[in-house]
Amino acid sequence: MALLDVKNLAVSFVTRMGTNRAVDDISFTVESGQITAIIGESGSGKSVACYSLLGLIPRPPGRIDGGSAQFEGRDLLQLTEPELREIRGRDVAMIFQDPMTCLNPYMTVGKQLMEPLRYHKQVSRQEAHQRALDLLEEVGIRDPESTIDNFPHQFSGGMRQRVMIAMALINEPKLLIADEPTTALDVTIQAQILKLIAELQTKRDIGVIFISHDLAVVADIADQIVVMKEGKIVEGGDSDHIFHHAEHPYTQKLLAAIPSDSKEPLAGQPEPIIRVQNLCTWFGQGKGREPVKAVNDVTFDINRGEVLGLVGESGSGKSTIGRSLLRLVPVTSGHVQFDGTDVTGLEGRDLKNMRRRMQMIFQDPFASLNPRMTVYDTLAEPLLLHRIENRKTVAQGVLKLMDDVGLARAFVRKYPHEFSGGQRQRIAIGRALATHPEFVVADEPVSALDVTIQAQILDLMQELGREYGLTMLFVSHDLAVVRHLADRILVLYKGEIVEQGSGDDLFERPQQAYTKQLLSSIPGRALLLS
Repeated sequence: MALLDVKNLAVSFVTRMGTNRAVDDISFTVESGQITAIIGESGSGKSVACYSLLGLIPRPPGRIDGGSAQFEGRDLLQLTEPELREIRGRDVAMIFQDPMTCLNPYMTVGKQLMEPLRYHKQVSRQEAHQRALDLLEEVGIRDPESTIDNFPHQFSGGMRQRVMIAMALINEPKLLIADEPTTALDVTIQAQILKLIAELQTKRDIGVIFISHDLAVVADIADQIVVMKEGKIVEGGDSDHIFHHAEHPYTQKLLAAIPSDSKEPLAGQPEPIIRVQNLCTWFGQGKGREPVKAVNDVTFDINRGEVLGLVGESGSGKSTIGRSLLRLVPVTSGHVQFDGTDVTGLEGRDLKNMRRRMQMIFQDPFASLNPRMTVYDTLAEPLLLHRIENRKTVAQGVLKLMDDVGLARAFVRKYPHEFSGGQRQRIAIGRALATHPEFVVADEPVSALDVTIQAQILDLMQELGREYGLTMLFVSHDLAVVRHLADRILVLYKGEIVEQGSGDDLFERPQQAYTKQLLSSIPGRALLLS
């Protein structure tokens, strides 16, 4: 008998525009000791289907139109809220995608970890505290003794996600629902989490629903795969069938979106446009404490027209290097030359003029876009600030940028919250290109996007790179993406460059142990190399 048996589940949302059927008559099972992956793009109904099982969709506007979900002889869809409350966090646990919105900012992570354990199992505070420490260490939190009393804002995005995972596991549930649990994590931590989930499945004989948009992520761990599109299941079966004998065009499209090739090397003689010499960017931690050496004595060149990939784990210094090149963080020592000019010595108007030629695409477009500014205002601002357009011509300039990044002109008066993640990233790219820069730092620009949207953005960046003649520093923890886009790749570890070369060189002939570790951590690596 299956641990979870979902039959004919249908979920709708009632809005002013009418009724939207988000989940349309789907059926699937989850067995104990197995991982069932639910795959599809954003909006396909994956999360809604699983949230509805635990009564987590808002009612109204959400409603369950029909179906059943048998879990240990009880229909979850028929349970009252108090009955569901007893099951949630004890028998069925959930790892949410966005930890920042799920963790209480006023409570330490230790208290938040201990709370579900003490609520459901009435253990002592001391026992709960020790269990919390053990789990924090298990999910990869460094020095849990000193961090257990920290608040969520004191952790990085990846660290917060690990706390969420620990919270879900602390009661040893029978069914674990993981909603994009590795989206914000670098490849090595992602591999650890995937391994952890697989080990829990075996050790505790639990069933797992793994929700993801990335087929490569589930390639190594899923026993069964369910593919969803527009609220319906279009294909399902074991992993071998899905990856090697996919029948539905949509499944084939998802597989085709996984980056797997290396970029052809640049032709002609290299001409450095960026020269970085002995760059150090350190951050002080207070009087009497050693500074954090985020970037430590780094030297490299970026050639004109080149895409240089920068890879490494979270905390390795990748983003700090990008921000240092643009003077967005203070440089401790060393030099950054852009087209023969030492950027580290510029101030005032000279720095402003240089920044017109050097732009950045930030990791989180929602956080980097002003929520009170429309697309028009966002794109018009740099055009007017740098006097590229005037009041009479700025509208035409805005519309051209929207055309260049593939945004419909009808969206010009919309605000950031009215767009999908992929659309917001297009706005961010358009804003970076507004000044017609020669050099762009792209800091994890596709990390949180669906694989199909990710492929679109990567293709867009390649096209715009050729059209605008861009030189680019592409920062990412995803080696497969970097291999697809970059001419050369630098591998960063603890603020220092440990290896560099072409995508083929690093993938096929890695020299350093750390590079080999990164490569071995890539999800679905066999798919990428096949």
